Amino acid sequence: MEYSVHELAITGENPPAKYIYTDSINPSQDPSIPLPLLEIPVIDFNRITTPSVGTGAELERLRSALSSYGCVMVTNHGVESSLMDRVRLVFKQFLALPMEQRLKCQKEADGFEGFGSDMILTKDVAAAVRHFSCRLRLTTWPEDKRQMKYWPEQPHDFREVLDEYSSKLLVLHDATLRAMARSLSLDDDSTFLNAVREGGSISARFNFYPPCPTPDRALGLKPHSDGTVITYLLQDGEVEGLQVLKDEQWFRVPNVPDALVLHVGDHLEVILIK
Repeated sequence: MEYSVHELAITGENPPAKYIYTDSINPSQDPSIPLPLLEIPVIDFNRITTPSVGTGAELERLRSALSSYGCVMVTNHGVESSLMDRVRLVFKQFLALPMEQRLKCQKEADGFEGFGSDMILTKDVAAAVRHFSCRLRLTTWPEDKRQMKYWPEQPHDFREVLDEYSSKLLVLHDATLRAMARSLSLDDDSTFLNAVREGGSISARFNFYPPCPTPDRALGLKPHSDGTVITYLLQDGEVEGLQVLKDEQWFRVPNVPDALVLHVGDHLEVILIK
């Protein structure tokens, strides 16, 4: 029987050849040596969205942090801690379902949406291997672009929780773009805002990175940049895993309770450069 990443994590068996990656691009190089901790700036979103004496200074901190780090931690962002916990819980419950239940949401071979693992793209297509991880990816906005066949029916509240979380992030996303425009001394109706909003969509991606018996021979996710405008990352809350590259040095990103990590994506960088 051929196991998925999820089943391999449960059985503890060594990953088969399709997960073995020999190119030396693993960010941590030696998995036994921890990376240094990144002192990532933490932005209080309340101070940005509520006009006060300190609003200008906080906007400048946001601009400086995104320019220097490409990411920030945001607190007081409007997403309740209880909802964040529910988002984490429903995905863990989904992973705990029998395989036949999870496969109802399986992505197509070349598909964008659904549940499964992704290929590590290489020049030699025949030698391509898979990430030692699995993900569930779903378009959440615009609502008429949702492909509900990939949205889990179990656990029973999965769809409700994701819909509520997506609504909160849509509000946060608009507020973030407005704050970034103000930090650049642009108007709300600026070309910048119109450019990043036009024709956009929002998707949710749930990632599962299980322990690997041979961490020096597999990759949970290869080094990459996000092909997005902004990525809002909800961390596990218990286990560190996010790593970022700054000044040619890899760092691990700490878990900050109730915070979201905000990443600048490639699309936003292109717009800002223009």
